[in-house]
Amino acid sequence: MTIKFKILILTILLLSGSVMAQVPEKPITAEEEQKVWGNDTIANKMADKMVIENLNLLVSDKLDSLVNTWYIKNAFIYDKSDFETLPEEIKTYLPDSVYISRLQALDSFLPLPYNETVRNLIGLYTIRKRELTSYIYGLSNYYFPIFEEALERYNLPHELKYLPIIESALNPKAFSRAGASGLWQFMIGTGKLYGLEINSYIDERNDPIKSSDAAARYLRDLYAIYGDWHIVIAAYNCGPGNINKAVRRSGGKQSYWDIYYSLPRETRGYIPVFIAATYMMNYGKEHSMKAAEPKFKTVTDTIEIHNYLNFEQVAATINMPVEELRQLNPQYRRDIIPARPDKPYLLKLPAEAISAFIDNETQIFAYNRDKYFPNNMLVPLRGSRTTASRRSSGLSVAGMKEITYVVKSGDNLGSIASKHRVTVNDLKEWNDFRKKTLQVGQRITVYVPGKPLKSKEAQIEKSKAEQQTIAAQITEGKPDNTVSAALPGNDTTPASSGSDEYTIYTVQNGDSLFTIAKKFPGITDADLKAFNNIRNVKGLYPGQQLKIPKRA
Repeated sequence: MTIKFKILILTILLLSGSVMAQVPEKPITAEEEQKVWGNDTIANKMADKMVIENLNLLVSDKLDSLVNTWYIKNAFIYDKSDFETLPEEIKTYLPDSVYISRLQALDSFLPLPYNETVRNLIGLYTIRKRELTSYIYGLSNYYFPIFEEALERYNLPHELKYLPIIESALNPKAFSRAGASGLWQFMIGTGKLYGLEINSYIDERNDPIKSSDAAARYLRDLYAIYGDWHIVIAAYNCGPGNINKAVRRSGGKQSYWDIYYSLPRETRGYIPVFIAATYMMNYGKEHSMKAAEPKFKTVTDTIEIHNYLNFEQVAATINMPVEELRQLNPQYRRDIIPARPDKPYLLKLPAEAISAFIDNETQIFAYNRDKYFPNNMLVPLRGSRTTASRRSSGLSVAGMKEITYVVKSGDNLGSIASKHRVTVNDLKEWNDFRKKTLQVGQRITVYVPGKPLKSKEAQIEKSKAEQQTIAAQITEGKPDNTVSAALPGNDTTPASSGSDEYTIYTVQNGDSLFTIAKKFPGITDADLKAFNNIRNVKGLYPGQQLKIPKRA
């Protein structure tokens, strides 16, 4: 898709509404304007008291949501005694002249004006939320090279790498109430417009590399329309639809400060947040800021996957925590890589784990294959019946376990879905939702990956019974020399029938239909299932005899 065509699409979308998360529009009245600004200076425009209050809440919420994520709780080390040992001048605000001179000293492609709002937000990052800022420092070492590479690819200002700090606090799994997701907070429509794959198994809005490339292209296209980086940054926050309305209300003026009055309040404060984040990331050392060091490996490599793979198969085989796999591969929504030979996907691993994966690749894909991918197929996400009928019949969603979640204050369908790694549509179908609002204390049904209800011993016994039944049927309907081929012997025993139609394979410990089929070129696990009349693919047991078609 060419840039001209994308600009045409964006222009059309400007007339119909934003392609990014919309902020409710509340233009300031003339009386409010006179009362708040007093004169027409940039500093006064930025010093809206209500904007300051809203920004404090907005930035604090983003930072607080970051600390509740798995990788902050489990993957970062922060010395909380650090703040107590700091000199007093670091714990308090510096003179305005210091902040101003430092901002002016930055060789920034974007203008960085200073005022009370910027000062307030600098204090939030460097004093009041200092611990959380240290996590951003630690994450920036991992994510900034990705952002810079994408921005450089499209010849964009590198200062734009600070946008994800404001949008998501560098949380790749951040999910907003409006439905935006990922480091760059893409809405589904915008993500798909820029080529991101979003479905029940994959959400590339959470892929740091692909979403960064899409964000850079989106910013490039916005600049081609507006030609002003401050307007571009504002459009990224409130959507080009709101920018387009503000331009019309301002008589067609194209300067950010000329349309400032007509922007939503949150967007009017977005530039000060950007300036404060820019200051914080450039002058952290002057405030004795230290990056919280991640426990997970930041030196990574990728390997191409060509078949269905579950994170638990990797974790169990090469002794790697599933949580670390999720951290490095946040785009996979259900711990499943839905790869196929004609559509491969990438798996990111610590650099030192790549060799272990390659050396054990066969064992990884074979591990509990029939449990995760019966007949080498993706387990259906949900059945065609309603939740009520599934409950009444005692059945659950295929391969899933039913749990009950109690709605808490602040919950919404998006946050609950993200927490359990399912989709909003899943929740709606499972609970027959007709309203979008949830009530605190409300109980909703969620299906998560679960273990088989029956024990392994019970499965083995059932499989043995099925094999005995099959053997009896063969004895009754076929010549004795055919039945003799099923008697115990070596791992692979030639059939004694005159036609030599099949050989016999004795099941070994750890075998599955998938691994057995791979030993016989030209044979699939589906062939083995059909040829041996196997009804329960999870019921194989050591010593069991399987017929292998001779064409192998």
